[in-house]
Amino acid sequence: MRRILHTMLRVGNMQRSVNFYTQIIGMKVLRTLEQQDEAYTLVFLGFEDESETSVLELTYNYGISTYDLGNAYGHIAIGVEDIHKVSADMKNCNIQFSLEPCKLMGSNEIIAFITDPDGYKIELIERPRYDSNTQTQVHT
Repeated sequence: MRRILHTMLRVGNMQRSVNFYTQIIGMKVLRTLEQQDEAYTLVFLGFEDESETSVLELTYNYGISTYDLGNAYGHIAIGVEDIHKVSADMKNCNIQFSLEPCKLMGSNEIIAFITDPDGYKIELIERPRYDSNTQTQVHT
């Protein structure tokens, strides 16, 4: 079996980024690797164990506080169950939305966009739930 193991983002302030991804996004720190001789620290975060799903790797290179994100990076997408509740909770934490929750044209998905402390875009997606037996949409 093949699967994506992790996505890596370079961050300018590890504690600020860990706080954002744990307190705002809801991930948990899975493991940390500090390489003082090589002058970097890695923190792996996820919603579940690395053996179960893809995770996010944050890399802090000592002494570098900002990165040029360029124009090739798009976004990370995170699935949420109730995008309106999640967005209200995030707004209570002063998170700014570059796109408020809205229905995606031609779909039943609702999406929104925020930006992490280093400028990486994050898409929040609420997908309709389906009954696994009948494959019909479940309305909540």
